[in-house]
Amino acid sequence: MEYTYLGRSGLRISRLCLGTMNFGVDTDERTAFRIMDEALDAGLNFFDTANVYGWGENAGRTETIIGRWFAQGGQRREKIVLATKVYEPIANPLDGPNDVRGLSLYKIRRHLEGSLRRLQTDHIELYQMHHIDRRTTWEEVWEAFEGLVRAGKVDYIGSSNFAGWHLVKAQAAAKERHFMGLISEQHKYNLLERLPELEVLPAAQDLGLGIIPWSPLAGGLLGGRALSSEKGIRTSALKERIEKYRAKLERFSELCRKLGESEANVALAWTLANPAVTAPIIGPRTVEQLRDTLRAVEIQLSEEVMKELNSIFPGPGGEAPEAYAW
Repeated sequence: MEYTYLGRSGLRISRLCLGTMNFGVDTDERTAFRIMDEALDAGLNFFDTANVYGWGENAGRTETIIGRWFAQGGQRREKIVLATKVYEPIANPLDGPNDVRGLSLYKIRRHLEGSLRRLQTDHIELYQMHHIDRRTTWEEVWEAFEGLVRAGKVDYIGSSNFAGWHLVKAQAAAKERHFMGLISEQHKYNLLERLPELEVLPAAQDLGLGIIPWSPLAGGLLGGRALSSEKGIRTSALKERIEKYRAKLERFSELCRKLGESEANVALAWTLANPAVTAPIIGPRTVEQLRDTLRAVEIQLSEEVMKELNSIFPGPGGEAPEAYAW
């Protein structure tokens, strides 16, 4: 496994991040334990989750599964750089009218305590805002996170689903308080979704933030099975997406066959080749999927292949404003 630094911090993490969104949903607890054990054995030390995973009435289930895995011992917890998130409601009746989306000091404090209990740990290495909160002031948000850092319950703060200007505004407010502020941005980025190249990626690089791409396989469309297993597709929306991108996906599969690599690993290798990217999130549902994905960090795409990928999946044309203006 290869390792890199998380943004401008001194924290070393694996170049692949184990995403746990499927744990307790599509992946049972026993299989989740096997996936985490194999990931750790393979050198993945960066695990990502969220307090809302498990979804709906089962929100928190994923963190609970990870906590039970930690409780087995073997220094599992000590070896992991753990990331979780706050923002969404988690059906907590004690929150009453505050059981809504947001990043109030009240909510951040209470939801962190809930995550710590479920995860059976006393601290989180990377605590992330799951989405921008346009209602709560940055003075309140940073007051909340500073308190958690100083109390030793959180090491670093990250964001997710922020626009470029949100990152700049957040860091400006943190600087005024002489606080480190953000260290990373978790963002949707893949061959089919390249709009972040306009402003989010350049802003993150300029601010020294590590980009952690979520959905690097575009919800499975770039995983190689979308075209071959259409009969098993459960939703009409996914069928429509496949039809929309069919020509691109067919060209992509043909290129991958010539390379002798799987579509999923080529898509991940393309993401890893971007200097703004720290570690894309992989979300294996099975141990076999995890094993197959590890190959991605070893693939070096040639300049010719990168040009072909750009031809199949054109980006926005570079950074703003040059992508659309002189």
